[in-house]
Amino acid sequence: MQYLVFREQLKNFRVFSVSDIRKIDPKFYPARLNDWQKMGYIKKLRRGYYIFTDTVSNEDELFLIANHLYAPSYVSFESALSYYGFIPEGVYSITSVCSKKTSSFQTPIALFTYHRLKSQLLFGYRLERLGNQSFKIAEMEKAVLDYLYLNPKIAKEADFHEWRFNSREFLERANMDKLRRYSKAFASKSLLARLDQIIVFMNKVK
Repeated sequence: MQYLVFREQLKNFRVFSVSDIRKIDPKFYPARLNDWQKMGYIKKLRRGYYIFTDTVSNEDELFLIANHLYAPSYVSFESALSYYGFIPEGVYSITSVCSKKTSSFQTPIALFTYHRLKSQLLFGYRLERLGNQSFKIAEMEKAVLDYLYLNPKIAKEADFHEWRFNSREFLERANMDKLRRYSKAFASKSLLARLDQIIVFMNKVK
């Protein structure tokens, strides 16, 4: 297959795999991918996954790529909290929840990190449109719970202040009933206790 034909057939893919290529050309010769990398046409993200070199790497594009690079997964933790404006600093990697083992991939465009949660906790995400596709990202309430679950050290008021969480913004926008309902699914007494403490802290500093 010639590159221009290949590029046209995969033009709507932000990230593509060897499996995707096989669907359009079962006889595709994988060595061509090495040739196209050397020519600067494509970039390898991880084994079997590639992007076109001219792919725009803004935040939304990176989130969509994250969903496909290690699936099933959805964006959460620091990336989602930053996306919603609840933490002030920039995020240096794209953080996601996954059902596979915890993994990370350093790529030419970003560091992608995936934390495994129990399968019953893979809920509470929404679809955000990006052109003719969409990416999965945790709802704001679920992003907070995912983060607290993964970071049990956030348990005291000093820890909360160090986190520099935007309490006012969260309390104005979040659905507290949903937050409580989602929290019960974690079946963690310590998480529920810390959540109660943190809500008290939020109301003190808002």
